Amino acid sequence: MRRLLNTLYVTTPDAYLACDGENVLIKVESEIRFRIPVHNLEGIVCFGYTGASPKLMHLCCERGVALSFFTTYGKFMGRVTGNVSGNVLLRRTQYRWSDDEMISSRLSRRFVTAKIINSRAVLHRVLRDHSEIVDNKLKDSLAILARMPERLERAKDVNAVRGIEGEAAHLYFSNFNNLILIQKEAFQMKNRNRRPPTDRMNALLSFLYTLLTHEVVAALESVGLDPQVGFLHRDRPGRPSLALDIMEEMRPHFADRLAVTLINRNQITAEGFNVKENGAVIMEEGTRKEVLNAWQKRKQEELTHPYLGEKIPMGLVPYVQALLLARHMRGDLEDYPPFFWK
Repeated sequence: MRRLLNTLYVTTPDAYLACDGENVLIKVESEIRFRIPVHNLEGIVCFGYTGASPKLMHLCCERGVALSFFTTYGKFMGRVTGNVSGNVLLRRTQYRWSDDEMISSRLSRRFVTAKIINSRAVLHRVLRDHSEIVDNKLKDSLAILARMPERLERAKDVNAVRGIEGEAAHLYFSNFNNLILIQKEAFQMKNRNRRPPTDRMNALLSFLYTLLTHEVVAALESVGLDPQVGFLHRDRPGRPSLALDIMEEMRPHFADRLAVTLINRNQITAEGFNVKENGAVIMEEGTRKEVLNAWQKRKQEELTHPYLGEKIPMGLVPYVQALLLARHMRGDLEDYPPFFWK
């Protein structure tokens, strides 16, 4: 079992990453502001234009520390990786399976089924705890979502699975505002949008999905799978399709619930976002740091994994799911068990 480590998030625009022996250094104007042993890290995520020394990049590659670069607004720019790891036979199996319509359809159904069940659980929770304030249409939406896993089992191909997933996502996000108990007007969502997000809720969700993507990509690479070759999401240059596949089952519990919690607890407010002239909504640095702190704390929380039956930190779930998928591809498991939130 992989030990839960930490991800270092660098948000200072003029910071420079270097190393001293086995230590990662953060420098600002040649002054060392932070030092941490590399063995305490599982990843480094840099927001904004942050330089990094070739020696530090080499150290990260040797120690298997994912080093990723994003723009200030959370758009992915690039990742530094070492030699391709893992069994070449595992990756060849992955590529063959990705080209097989029946296998792709079956795995896609697993990802989307878990996403729908977990999304329904998030909505059902607010109905249970705050039934007096939710919209009347929520109960109808929950009933429709409850029937969708059965429809998925009858889906004949990946396109049919994608169609059902799109219906479920529309239903889910059309009821998402019910989850917001305070600051309702400031964080209203009219629809799910991105590139750029045009409201505060979408800006927050997009940022959290970016963090989750980093975690899942690192997890897949750690077990020897190719993050870019998926089953539900089509191949596209630069797109981590397999990471996006596995993310589907984790988004509701990992990202969506955290976003709602941050708003309902007043940990973030409307003042922490800027609205640009073109309508794009940008998260300010102070809000971004608050979200990152909450994300790190969330990763430390424990849950009982539905397949393993063991308590593990949430931050290990992407690694467990990547390992289970790899074991299925090697023939050790008859089917892939997706993550269901209980």
